[in-house]
Amino acid sequence: MTEIPIAPLIRLMRTAGAERVSPQAAEVLRDILEELTMAVANKAIGLANHAGRKTLTGDDIKLAHQFM
Repeated sequence: MTEIPIAPLIRLMRTAGAERVSPQAAEVLRDILEELTMAVANKAIGLANHAGRKTLTGDDIKLAHQFM
């Protein structure tokens, strides 16, 4: 899938306190984040559909995250 660029992930991990980040670590994090994003998005879509809406809202995302 690989929609998320690696460079911002490396910057985020450095901001979190990592002195050095391997490209492999960033790739693994990217894969995990994309998987989690798809799971939350799918749950949020179900919530929006249940509410009779086609548009996802921030509240849908927050509620979907709570159920994960």
